[in-house]
Amino acid sequence: MATATKSKPKSSSNGHAAFTQAQTTIFDQVDLPKDPDNLYTQTVSVMLHAAEMMNLPHYLQLILAQPKNEIMVHFPVKMDNGKHELFKGYRVQHNNALGPYKGGLRFHPDVHLDDVKSLAFLMTMKCSLVGVPYGGGKGGIKVDSRKHSKTEMEHIVRRFTAAIAHNIGPDYDIPAPDVGSNSQHMAWIADTYSFLSEIGGDNPAAVITGKPVEYGGSLGREKATGQGVVDTLVEMLPELKLKPEKCTFSVLGYGNVGSWSGKIFQDKGAKMIAVADHTGFIRNDKGIDAFDLDVHVKKTGGVKGFAKATSISKEEFYKTKVDVFIPAALEQMIQEPEAEMITCRVVAEGANAPTTPAGERVLMAKGIEVLPAILCNAGGVTVSYFEWVQNKTFQSWDLEYVDRELNKHMVRAAQKTRKARQEFKCDLRTAAYIAALQRLKEAYEVRGIFP
Repeated sequence: MATATKSKPKSSSNGHAAFTQAQTTIFDQVDLPKDPDNLYTQTVSVMLHAAEMMNLPHYLQLILAQPKNEIMVHFPVKMDNGKHELFKGYRVQHNNALGPYKGGLRFHPDVHLDDVKSLAFLMTMKCSLVGVPYGGGKGGIKVDSRKHSKTEMEHIVRRFTAAIAHNIGPDYDIPAPDVGSNSQHMAWIADTYSFLSEIGGDNPAAVITGKPVEYGGSLGREKATGQGVVDTLVEMLPELKLKPEKCTFSVLGYGNVGSWSGKIFQDKGAKMIAVADHTGFIRNDKGIDAFDLDVHVKKTGGVKGFAKATSISKEEFYKTKVDVFIPAALEQMIQEPEAEMITCRVVAEGANAPTTPAGERVLMAKGIEVLPAILCNAGGVTVSYFEWVQNKTFQSWDLEYVDRELNKHMVRAAQKTRKARQEFKCDLRTAAYIAALQRLKEAYEVRGIFP
């Protein structure tokens, strides 16, 4: 789904009226823009609000407000027509206090530094909350993979890998798939890195996760983010007086996360009645079969034209009454206009930062519960961790074991979030950040700051 036109948020944290003096001080000290429309400003502001509530030491707020490293590369690639094009790539390493940097690689024409910084920051929070021994990183290439042949994409991906090879590694920074990238791209990265790395006892394929199962990938990794969304819903819905088997839901974005969320939630008994992506909006009040729609999308490239549902307008999609709404597309999709239209009980954020602060204020005013992305979509990085462990130890786990271990991590993260909300009397997003920051605080207390 293409990114919507940005609204003009009036604040930089969920439902909170303006930058506080403490937040402004941090922004000034680390030279951050105070533009409330800036995605990085928005995400950092949420963290700073949580930090204030829990009295996080000032030095930790400074450390977490900016990434450790921002890497930008430009590299030429020869196209099928014999001409060369110059591509831009990024790798942002936000924090590694808890372990190696970890985060996806986004292949998209709109990739730029602030978005990559924001996603790296969110990975730090997500890894901390879900209890895996990783820090946060993110990267990407400014490219539309749909406009290039398989051969061109292989050359682009391998050339990018060579450009950042000295900045990644199985014990230092482990990328993964994200929007626009897939397991085939990860296989090319692993293979390229293997040729460039020194021969040793380690498995160089552990440099990246989300690989095909045939090349060291983990069972369950493809569906992991969607599985995590549903695991979170199953854990959190009962306290909202909702039962998964009696829920209706809609999905925004029907790529990897949206389709797997739909299929797995449907298997729990829920009924999907509306779906949207970059090609259009569809609805069937009697239910849309998530598996049938997935087949259609893989065949045609989008939900448009699905014979078993009716084409509707954007406004009709957002106004469709459901129990659960799952935004699973890109960042900043749920702004004030969309939030005003949404009619649901729960928003389960399958995408990273899909709700703007202004949009979230509207949702909260309407009494809609928002399950935050750093909790809801942490399934992907959790199973990536499982894949990394399997690679490092030369093991292969069965799917049942992977799903069981993933559920343990998701349930624990949800419980920590619930506990923080009860203790600090705050919304779920702030609570999730507090729980994540607590683990980082404890790590820094024992590590100290060198020298």
